Amino acid sequence: MIQLAGQLSLSFALMLALLQGLLPLWGSYRDNPYALAAARPFALGQLALVVIAYVLLTIAFLNSDFTIAYVAENSHASLPFMYRLTAVWGAHEGSILLWILLLNVWTLLFILFEKQNSNLPLVLAILGLISFSFLCFLLLTSNPFAAAVGPQTGHDLNPLLQDPGFVIHPPMLYMGYVGFSVTFAITLAALIRGRLDANWANVARQFAIAAWCFLTLGIMLGSWWAYRVLGWGGFWFWDPVENASLLPWLSGTALIHTLALTEKRGTAKAWSALLALICFALSLLGTFLVRSGVLISAHTFANDPKRGVFLLLLLAILICAALFVYLIRLPQLSSPQKPFVPREIILLVNSILLIVAMLTILLGTLYPLIFDALHLGAISVGAPYFNLVMAPLVLLMMLVMGFAPFCAWQSQLVKRIWQLTWRKCCFCLLIMLIIWLQRMPFMTGISIGLSVWILVSVMSTFRIAPGMAFSHTGFAVFIIGIMLSSSLSTEKEVRLKPGQTTIIGPYQFLFIDTEGTSGSNFRGIRANFEVTKHNRHIVNLSPEKRIYTVRHMVMTKVDIHPSIFRDLYIALGEPYGQDDWSVRLYYKPFIRWIWAGGLLMILGGILGIIQNKKREEQNIHA
Repeated sequence: MIQLAGQLSLSFALMLALLQGLLPLWGSYRDNPYALAAARPFALGQLALVVIAYVLLTIAFLNSDFTIAYVAENSHASLPFMYRLTAVWGAHEGSILLWILLLNVWTLLFILFEKQNSNLPLVLAILGLISFSFLCFLLLTSNPFAAAVGPQTGHDLNPLLQDPGFVIHPPMLYMGYVGFSVTFAITLAALIRGRLDANWANVARQFAIAAWCFLTLGIMLGSWWAYRVLGWGGFWFWDPVENASLLPWLSGTALIHTLALTEKRGTAKAWSALLALICFALSLLGTFLVRSGVLISAHTFANDPKRGVFLLLLLAILICAALFVYLIRLPQLSSPQKPFVPREIILLVNSILLIVAMLTILLGTLYPLIFDALHLGAISVGAPYFNLVMAPLVLLMMLVMGFAPFCAWQSQLVKRIWQLTWRKCCFCLLIMLIIWLQRMPFMTGISIGLSVWILVSVMSTFRIAPGMAFSHTGFAVFIIGIMLSSSLSTEKEVRLKPGQTTIIGPYQFLFIDTEGTSGSNFRGIRANFEVTKHNRHIVNLSPEKRIYTVRHMVMTKVDIHPSIFRDLYIALGEPYGQDDWSVRLYYKPFIRWIWAGGLLMILGGILGIIQNKKREEQNIHA
């Protein structure tokens, strides 16, 4: 029953998505108001049907309905309740359904917040065509309601995904990915009508900031998940799938800055429109990389490459159509001739640096795939390449960010900017000198000095521009966290038995004992440690070694004692004998600042949206 109802819901949603996409386009061509007005009810109807399909699939997981192949592959009767809910998006088919659901949620948000927008029917039409494309992909290649072959008992959810971080990470990341579809639709609708004005820039920027906030949160949660679950003590290792989420984040950051320029000065229209198309293209590219089977990673769904071909064709059709419209309208996108002002130069330079960084990461991510596709051999592009090429770009971006608060929207002499900044520059150089005297790496000194440069530069802007102030502060805190945790971290792998101790940093770890542990779908060993500092008790830590009985997969569950200035991180390795164990210890100073910086950036984005809404209300009342 659930299979039939789910497939019917998706099939009817497919029809409504097609009508939502085509009728407004026809109505716009024929100037038919009834066809234009049909977009909204079709969009709401499609949302209702997709929600029904999603709820039905969730019910199937909760009831362990193994007559559905997708449920049988990714669940088990012993799977805890919370992970049965999250298993709905734990593999390819369910994650695409979540993608479509969130696209419909974004469509609803656009309807609610932009009721009076003259481009509403066209925007809904474009979003309908995107939804139609993904519903075709879902029903033709990835049906989550397909029947299982023969009786099934369930294969369980991948143990890597049985973690609280997985409950939040994918929906937030997808909200960011899908959110750029709205910015794309708003821009393409404006291009079709030839109206890339300040109103377009304002609306597109608000949705771009919202999508960027969700994407930032998704990336931060993914980093936190990797730190806690993978057991190697790091938060990012330039995995191709990690890079796939960073690409639209960088281009989205550039888009937000250039749209501010377009809205304020009426310039850089062509560049802003192109960035909106690029953000959407990179979101689709990330979807393709994760699902095509061309990458091998802990983060991929590694499915049939035929599905990847479908996604690649979808990406090509949508982007080529959008670029065709863009090129037709390009001659009309010339900006009015105005003298450059300092803030305009800063925003343009920063957006160019962000896009160069994006292209650098894109090249490092795709180059091995292209090399392999041409049968030229297998190569690997890893952290050394990305760290080497990204370091100078990030330092330049930080230098430019520090000048932004001192640059006005009016003509301004360089001498005046220097008068405002020279004392702060000297202070930051002093900070660098102090850090170098502490025998820290050269790059650490420069990075922290420039972070301080950003912090002191935004101190006077918290009242007038809180969004920018918090976002820039968050980025500076983020960089400080990366550099100090990388420079000061200590790690140690030792062989211990109960009663023995080891020291890392100022902390002493006493191996007390081991005991058995079990859950609904796993069993394992828990090791108990007491942590002291100068003979003062700090905390007890209990890392585990688990075996998940259905998949027969061994997992390490680390234990972490967090604080503002350091983490104590312990992972239980393999047993050497009856009592001896391999133990990995990490002392990670300032690592929490990485995620604190991300949260501050998100807060800055939220404050930017609120500030813009207040400004709009003031303009209306004025």
